[in-house]
Amino acid sequence: MTEPMRPSPIAATVDLEADGVRHGFLRLPHSRDDSAWGSVMIPLAVIRNGEGPTALLTGGNHGDEYEGPIALFDLARTLRAEDVRGRVIVVPAMNYPAFRAGTRTSPIDRGNLNRAFPGSPDGTVTQKIADYFQRTLLPMADIVLDFHSGGRTLDFVPFAAAHVLPDKRQEAASFAAVAAFGAPFSMRMLEIDAVGMYDTAAEAMGKVFVTTELGGGGTATARTAGIAKRGVANVLRHAGILRGAVEARETRWLDMPSGDCFTFAEDEGLLEPLVDLGEPVRRGDVLARAHPVGRTGAEPVAFRARLDGILAARHFPGLVKAGDCVAVVGVAD
Repeated sequence: MTEPMRPSPIAATVDLEADGVRHGFLRLPHSRDDSAWGSVMIPLAVIRNGEGPTALLTGGNHGDEYEGPIALFDLARTLRAEDVRGRVIVVPAMNYPAFRAGTRTSPIDRGNLNRAFPGSPDGTVTQKIADYFQRTLLPMADIVLDFHSGGRTLDFVPFAAAHVLPDKRQEAASFAAVAAFGAPFSMRMLEIDAVGMYDTAAEAMGKVFVTTELGGGGTATARTAGIAKRGVANVLRHAGILRGAVEARETRWLDMPSGDCFTFAEDEGLLEPLVDLGEPVRRGDVLARAHPVGRTGAEPVAFRARLDGILAARHFPGLVKAGDCVAVVGVAD
């Protein structure tokens, strides 16, 4: 006989069901050397006004990606209950330890939150956070928007995205929300490793799920932060939660039809980009070269596109290691 799963150790310090605007935390007990009865305090805002849909808005799933936290800390500060129909749950920095450290993974347990679902209530800190979202927050939501960008190691053309799904009604609803977001590009997304992802957990529950990649390099720009702020408001308007009309923006649709979109390094070297983000490429074009750095006179390794499209993502640091993603090509409509 299977024992029931223990309750989550995480507790919200505000009422998730009450009307009005509430700012608080998801408090996760965490005993450590510098605080025997300490806690990880994950900032949280809940804005509710009567009956209606619930939007779950998240950033900082990876701690070195900043457009989402910028947009969501700003939204939590400015959103008024009287402008809402239903409920908005805002968690600007899901993996709060990683966010405070400016790292992709948690400095506590090296956990990658976006590979930790469904999580565990008696696992590591990262697994406990995933479990709370899996069992408490995701079931409350009708629509989920999770912000990402390239972090310190990738750079993207700014796009909102959803996945091709078996349930075509769910897929259509997700792509409609992507279109409403209004990023310069909209992606029909292919994941190279979907196991353990927040996306996968939400989609398995039948949720409308939208994600983004809004730049990278471990920083944000005025342009990408603006895209994030405008996009989250548009998604809330599209869902009927925020008053007002969607601010229409032209978007260019891209597909990721197969693994041929991705180019990976098989050795290390000094990366020389030969194509910039957003530029068109043809199959066989050299996207970048890696120069061996152990000695002079060695020939560089060429990385070639395997299909026609545009350069949608690139490796950001100047040095590349074996196994790194060098480039991603998106196929334009």
